[in-house]
Amino acid sequence: MKKKVRRIRVNLDKCNGCRACEMACSAFHATPRYSSVNPSRSRIRVVTDILNDEYVPIRATDYTKAQCDGRRVYTINGKDYSECSFCGSICPARDLFKDPDSGLPLKCDMCESDPPQDEPLCVQACSLDALTYEEVEEEIEEEIKRSEVELGLQSLVDRYGLVEIRDIVTRMAHRD
Repeated sequence: MKKKVRRIRVNLDKCNGCRACEMACSAFHATPRYSSVNPSRSRIRVVTDILNDEYVPIRATDYTKAQCDGRRVYTINGKDYSECSFCGSICPARDLFKDPDSGLPLKCDMCESDPPQDEPLCVQACSLDALTYEEVEEEIEEEIKRSEVELGLQSLVDRYGLVEIRDIVTRMAHRD
């Protein structure tokens, strides 16, 4: 099955760490929209390693309950990059991509809105073309998406246990 895939490509050689992408993203996701700029609410972050002259824009992806156990180092054009430099997962190992007030994970939504944007605001704000937007058709296997209710229940089961959740749902079902 073919599916249109939207993605943002990152060219590390062009990024100078200006963080315009963070500002645009945080303004777009402010409530009300464009009312404030707070990079800690941004769904894209520029990870900086000054010693290696490394600037890596990464976007928030999925939440994971556990941090990874491997800490590989990749050498690209003579520069060393840690595995975390490329990771967009929201995990316990770092505070990136968590709302500063609620602690809830933030995830990149590609600036989906009504009316729709031609391309995400981080890409629009990047004057150096370190971020570029593309839509491509890819052959993918059909995946079964879990509903929000199922994901919410799974998180409750992970926290309180299946027996406790089952008992609560049973009690709720028998209320008059």
